[in-house]
Amino acid sequence: MFDFHKNQAMNFRASVGPKLFGAENISVKFGQTQALKGIDFNLHQGEIVFLTGVSGAGKTTFLKTLGGFLEPTSGRVVRPNPRKVFTAPIFQDLKLFENQTCEQNLLSSFDPSVYKNRKEFDQDLMELARILGVNNRLDLKIKNANGGLKQKIAFMRALLTRPDVLLADEPTAALDFENARKMFDILNLYNVKQGLTVVWATHNKELAKKFTGRMVHMDKGKLIYSGHACFI
Repeated sequence: MFDFHKNQAMNFRASVGPKLFGAENISVKFGQTQALKGIDFNLHQGEIVFLTGVSGAGKTTFLKTLGGFLEPTSGRVVRPNPRKVFTAPIFQDLKLFENQTCEQNLLSSFDPSVYKNRKEFDQDLMELARILGVNNRLDLKIKNANGGLKQKIAFMRALLTRPDVLLADEPTAALDFENARKMFDILNLYNVKQGLTVVWATHNKELAKKFTGRMVHMDKGKLIYSGHACFI
């Protein structure tokens, strides 16, 4: 699948291409609560964007609105033709099948129209499992797995669909620094090898600063910064 060097951050990325998503002055209200306030944002093919902000800043609402899982109260999101661009979400509820094993959850990602054959899919699955250290836990049922393992399986399942865009909401919250870093390394490699576009919501600004990408910071429903991580 790819060459991976343990604990080595891959600070390079795919070339940035045309615009994929555009948010034009979007706002979202839940009753009297203003979750998003007049956000403008463009996402280009091949970008890695780290979405930061404290809990309640609006990161989850923004990701769901950007991906078309939630319609804005005002403004609009311009999205690509869904038949041309496949978006894989990882939200905090993970949407795993609790009564199935880790491996069964991963096998649900197989699409014969995406892979040359089943062998190619199995090779990708086992390589990801090896890198993330879960290859000896694939027989464990999800309901018996801890939070960190569940996050790894949800992450793997999303990547195994070979998406064009990955929208991820705090998918390393239950992981320690080194395991979170491995996931960031994998994202960088998929970005370079497959042109994966990523919007990754995280509390961990210090980890995000170690990788090449754009930092977008939110506060109280507003996008207050977009640029290089070293300036925030």
